[in-house]
Amino acid sequence: MDVSRTRARLHLPLAALVCSVALIAGCSSGSGSSPAQDGTTTQAAAPAAANDLQDDYLKVIKDVLPSVVQIRASGDLGSGVVYDDNGHIVTNAHVVGDEKTFKVTTANSEDELTATLVYAYPQQDLAVIKLDKVPDGLKAASFGDSSKVQVGQIVLAMGSPLGLSSSVTQGIVSATGRTVSEGSTGGGTGATIANMVQTSAAINPGNSGGALVDLDGRVIGIPTLAATDPTLGGTAPGIGFAIPASMVTKVADQIIKDGRVTDSGRAALGITARTVVDDDYQAAAGVAVVEVKSGGAADKAGIEPGDIITKIGDTDITTITSLSEALAAEKPGDKVAVTYTRGGSEKTVDVTLGEQ
Repeated sequence: MDVSRTRARLHLPLAALVCSVALIAGCSSGSGSSPAQDGTTTQAAAPAAANDLQDDYLKVIKDVLPSVVQIRASGDLGSGVVYDDNGHIVTNAHVVGDEKTFKVTTANSEDELTATLVYAYPQQDLAVIKLDKVPDGLKAASFGDSSKVQVGQIVLAMGSPLGLSSSVTQGIVSATGRTVSEGSTGGGTGATIANMVQTSAAINPGNSGGALVDLDGRVIGIPTLAATDPTLGGTAPGIGFAIPASMVTKVADQIIKDGRVTDSGRAALGITARTVVDDDYQAAAGVAVVEVKSGGAADKAGIEPGDIITKIGDTDITTITSLSEALAAEKPGDKVAVTYTRGGSEKTVDVTLGEQ
């Protein structure tokens, strides 16, 4: 399955989730309750449960939506989340693109505010911008613990799909721990991102950089990607991905403190490379090393320009994307076996991974 950024089309109708409770009455005579009374009790339980869930939705939306903003970069629209009381806003790197200044609209005002880029980190598709003037009442969002996110958990996606500011959709967490590669065409960063949260909540163009929120009102992820189905040439409804809150806070905290990312947590070989094809020019056959960073992981292991990497550990490497995905599963300092060919001979060497 290919994955494209959220500006790709993804349409999913908003669904209402209703939880009903069935009450089982005793069947012995003389219980003191009649079938009619039991029926009344059962019918009353379902609306009560639905009302409780609706109240939860309304409370979360009231609490969190004021922290979700619309970001305009040139002609493009995206979303962002207020990170702190100083006017820092976290969003996707592909939302800010190459821009340095932005127009921001908050949920409770139509007035456009101005903001300036602090730093963009395309490798993780995250960026931080800062409002030039912090308006009264600006509310920072609360970020949750990604390690506690569970499959089946109800979530709400908040943002500005198709320019419709302060929009909310709902769904569940469909999976966790997904490694997803973003396309590099049409403004995408080409990033390969690990540990993403998969959700069925509708993520449409403009949702990028917004908030994926649990029913406790905590942001558990930043909606970033929507899946496409290559066999149909269109989107795969109900399959969206969000960068986990733990990575968002790790990157944002470094950007705010140091003006850049100083500890990415992303493993790297320290090479520039390209995909190569087989002798029949029909299929990708590996990754050719074009340049080796001096003193980097590959350099220390003796890998040279011209080598063709075919495996990382037991994982076959056929393309740059597959190499990125294999490295995304590792951490800086991990030792992995790298298999490559040189002059027609296959070699395997242990490499202690560096940091991207």
